[in-house]
Amino acid sequence: MSSEDLEKYEAEMELQLYREYRDVVGLFSYVVETERRFYLTNHVDLQPRSTENGEMYFEVAMEDAWVWDMYRPARFVRNVRVVTFKDVNVEEITKSDLELPPTDPGGPASGS
Repeated sequence: MSSEDLEKYEAEMELQLYREYRDVVGLFSYVVETERRFYLTNHVDLQPRSTENGEMYFEVAMEDAWVWDMYRPARFVRNVRVVTFKDVNVEEITKSDLELPPTDPGGPASGS
């Protein structure tokens, strides 16, 4: 397999993953982003912790999550637990963010 074939394969896998994401994002309430992964979930519990020597880390628990990872054969995961010393971003998805603006049939593109 040439490097060009590999790049084409990876681009096709990324597009397939994006299409799956677009189809499922409306089913979830939260986006969770860690250093290594991107998750969609309806339940997330983020707990800051500290080690004995005072270093801060985060423990993230999610239930019924979807994972952005093109190399996983199954992206739906029943339970996820992430422990990381890096930043964790949790955002609530508002359903209005997912809706496309209505098209105006009498708008400027119609030639009126």
